[in-house]
Amino acid sequence: MIQAGERVLLVSSKREYYVRAGEGTLSTDLGILDLATLVGAAPGSTAATHLGHEFTVRRPRATDFFTHASRTGAPMLPKDIGMVIAYTGMSKNDRVLDAGTGSGIAAIYFGGIARTVVTCEVRPEFAKRAEKNIQDAGLENVEVRACDVLEVEGEACFEIVHLDLPVTAEHVARAHALLVSGGYLACYTPFIEGMRAAYDAAATLFSEVHTYECMEREMTRGKRGTRPSTRVGHSGYITIARR
Repeated sequence: MIQAGERVLLVSSKREYYVRAGEGTLSTDLGILDLATLVGAAPGSTAATHLGHEFTVRRPRATDFFTHASRTGAPMLPKDIGMVIAYTGMSKNDRVLDAGTGSGIAAIYFGGIARTVVTCEVRPEFAKRAEKNIQDAGLENVEVRACDVLEVEGEACFEIVHLDLPVTAEHVARAHALLVSGGYLACYTPFIEGMRAAYDAAATLFSEVHTYECMEREMTRGKRGTRPSTRVGHSGYITIARR
């Protein structure tokens, strides 16, 4: 059942609203909805406005937080996050270190899979925003730290290290020290220069290094036929290195 203060999606055939169950009202062109009526509702049930228009009640998933959560900048796209998860084999047994938290979207995806996630953001105001998004996602296994990832102490204490920041040789060396044997480093870099820096630094320390371009083409289907969308499908590069 939906709890007071929990984030909820209200979905109709034409509208979608990201709200918090509890006090207050939601005013729409379809009428006013009392948010208190969402407390105790079951996901999949309906809630009606004062005009009788119904919305389906949903619990947000990671994809919904990507769309609706408050942002401090452009987050990694779901397809890029998915490549990190796929090429590292992230699982429920893993301890993950995520650096370059931003809005916390990648950490939300990781937190739904891994045992624990520590995510580091050097800008305190970004860390605060990310922490609120992660709390809204109901993830108690994700810890947000307002710090530089180079300050993380310990040796061989993570199965996966993910870097979404301007990668330097120092970052790669620190990741190598923090990873267990067989663990993975994943670096997301939007530009070729950053990819080269990550790859070259990793090649001197790790047993395996591979880089992949992040590409995606959505298909457009209409009366005339089906074809790839004309939107640009490139977003960046993922460098995967195994210790």
